[in-house]
Amino acid sequence: MKQSGFFDVEERLARLSGLGDQLEVFSRTVDFDAFRPDLEKALAYLDRSKGGRPPFDPVLMFKILVIQTLNNLSDERTEYLINDRLSFMRFLGLGLSDRVPDAKTVWLFRERLTQAGAIEGLFDRFDATLRNAGYLPMSGQILDATLVAAPKQRNTNAEKADLRAGRIPEDWQDKPAKLSHKDRHARWTLKFTKAKRQDDGTLPTTDLAIPFFGYKSHISIDRKFRLIRKWKTTDAAASDGARLREGLLDKTNTASTVWADTAYRSKANEDFMEKKGFVSKIHRKKPHLKPMPRHIQRSNAGKSVIRSRVEHVFADQKSQTGLFVRTVGITRATMRIGLANIVYNMRRFLFLERINAAA
Repeated sequence: MKQSGFFDVEERLARLSGLGDQLEVFSRTVDFDAFRPDLEKALAYLDRSKGGRPPFDPVLMFKILVIQTLNNLSDERTEYLINDRLSFMRFLGLGLSDRVPDAKTVWLFRERLTQAGAIEGLFDRFDATLRNAGYLPMSGQILDATLVAAPKQRNTNAEKADLRAGRIPEDWQDKPAKLSHKDRHARWTLKFTKAKRQDDGTLPTTDLAIPFFGYKSHISIDRKFRLIRKWKTTDAAASDGARLREGLLDKTNTASTVWADTAYRSKANEDFMEKKGFVSKIHRKKPHLKPMPRHIQRSNAGKSVIRSRVEHVFADQKSQTGLFVRTVGITRATMRIGLANIVYNMRRFLFLERINAAA
């Protein structure tokens, strides 16, 4: 067998470029070094007084988290594929002879960022990059939420009651190993979906209610560019509407209009938006035990044309990056969902730049 050399690797990388290496486009378009100040501040890597082996470059490690999120990879699978794929190595700036972070190192890096609460700052850092590139929040904003699945917990009814009351079940308190594997923040809820058409062509009168366990991702996107501008993570049972008043509205948007579905329609929200100078385009609810007035139907239909654009974001995150929470606890779930939001904005940024270049 012929031994591969430097020029053989270069030829293979050139072929990958010709086939459309997405990570190479990421490297050309996204300035990952802009994240360095936030990463070094969160990780406190600058203090080398204790000596020891120097850590991996924080920007390299952050790019590994981007690879993970893009491909929905576990830490172990990430380690293997970095060693296996030339495209991954090129994206990370690693050569064939360079040391590759192992799965434990990746976990520790992400955990340090999580405990430092760094994900909000990293998201804001890239949002500033988007604004500097000319992608300002424009034309109003659209709010929505989606359920994000987490590993199901097998708890007794008594344990569930304790968790809902904010208590740690007594049986768990003297078992730290068991406690560390129990998610005390994720919750069960019902996910409603349209019932399928029956064999005779008729539709059932009621929707299907499917039990769901996990968390909920709340976002606000700008209407013009469909970039995520504000976001929040809660348990799956949290109300959508109440989150509107908890920092989801972007005051920097050039327009004051807000679109959302009926879950966000309440007197408290309408009063809040009016006080803050926002204009509500939130869907109106059907009157109780009465048919929907025709003029409200037409108004809601017009709003849906705009509001439905937010569904593209969740569809992209779930189909392209397989959004799922593998970890335990809302702090780690926030990190996972925050990374997914950053990566979505990066992919959207690449798309917008490509459209502008072709114009």
